Amino acid sequence: MLHGLASQRADQHDAHLTALSAVAVASEGRRHDLFLDVARTITRFYPRIDEVQLVSLDPETETIGTGPLDAATAKRIRAAAKASDGRIALLPHPQRPDHYMMVKRSPNTNEARYGLMLAIDAGKLIGDGGPFWSRSSTAGRLSLPDGHNLLQPATLPNAIRFSRPLSSASQPLLLETGMDIGLSDMFPPLQTGLTFVALTLAYLAGLAALRQRARTRAAEQQARLSALDSRLSHASRVNALGEMASGMAHELNQPLTAILAQAQAGRRLLNQGNHAALASVLDDTVSQARRASGILERFRNWSQPNAVPVSAFDLRRALGNVEALLEQDARSRSILLEFHLPETPVIVTGDPVEIEQVAFNLVRNAMEALDGHAGEAPGVVVTLRQEDSMVVFDVVDNGPGIPEALRPRLFTPFMTTRAGGTGLGLALSQRLVERVGGEITLVAGDEGATFRVTLPKARARLEETQ
Repeated sequence: MLHGLASQRADQHDAHLTALSAVAVASEGRRHDLFLDVARTITRFYPRIDEVQLVSLDPETETIGTGPLDAATAKRIRAAAKASDGRIALLPHPQRPDHYMMVKRSPNTNEARYGLMLAIDAGKLIGDGGPFWSRSSTAGRLSLPDGHNLLQPATLPNAIRFSRPLSSASQPLLLETGMDIGLSDMFPPLQTGLTFVALTLAYLAGLAALRQRARTRAAEQQARLSALDSRLSHASRVNALGEMASGMAHELNQPLTAILAQAQAGRRLLNQGNHAALASVLDDTVSQARRASGILERFRNWSQPNAVPVSAFDLRRALGNVEALLEQDARSRSILLEFHLPETPVIVTGDPVEIEQVAFNLVRNAMEALDGHAGEAPGVVVTLRQEDSMVVFDVVDNGPGIPEALRPRLFTPFMTTRAGGTGLGLALSQRLVERVGGEITLVAGDEGATFRVTLPKARARLEETQ
């Protein structure tokens, strides 16, 4: 049980590093307050992580972290990041013998600009294992893979010994435990005496007393479960924040690419003296900048218990924006991109930017699936239609399709088949669709891939919320 608990906690550190790295890269040195917000949230909810540092590989640049960092430790973090081959480095903490450091380069490429460090309290990593491990007859020891001891008691009992590395790919720390067994361990005097008294009282009290005791225990159990549910709710919000931070760079890349393209087009129109067309290009640039700002604002408020902004909008307009954003990219890839939209408005309720983001992710994934595919002329078709109280739009491509083995894990976070992919596009899209009462599925077929998004019509959605 202690080994499984420590392994589960160690695996959480990887997700925190991924989230922090994504925030650092997306901020590009201008939003240190956002990085520190995420770092402090992690240290607050996970006390064993008591230090987060973002060390620039340039020694002249300021270090960002949750506390002061001495020059020697910063130099060691910088050296570990520069020597990294992509894997997380484990180092003993030079100032605290019961801590170890996890160092990851950020971004995790040869063009890394930072060394990202988490300081882990080894005692808290294996602490809270239950009253069994707090007894004097038991002891535990934790060591780094290179043999450096983080927690080493004076003696390790020999009666029963256990030694096994943690089940964590990035932190295979060696956990060793031991215990001595005596008569008092097999028959604890206090527990044995209390059990005898409890049985005697139960016999004398009769059926009425037994029922009262059962009701009391049920109330205590319910109170404990309520407290646990509250803690799990907080942890769930923080985990969601970690996922969203990892995907922020993935999501911001889209409006930023559009802003760059519009700026280049505006410069060409200015050189040509075509001032009339320049106004429209500038309007589109402002729209994409506001879209990027909206993504950042939703990320900052992700862990807040605010209601999702809901409004009625024409889904055709959102899909039209996606077509405009990806039309040039499709032509450069020699892909035929078609949008079949009704002539009458298709009104749904939700956040227009979020639904547009879902459609953008699905169409872009379909186009990328066609890269290098040898077959008929590559094409992506988006079809929008209304069915009773629901609105359906399909994204269909004639690419190689989705392998059967990957379909059960298709919407799992961090699952990707593309080099350099974050594996968050479909997972995030599923969350956004489900938040407005919709559904996203992969439709079975023999050729290509068909993703179907089903959304409630505006009237049906409003009646549910009343």
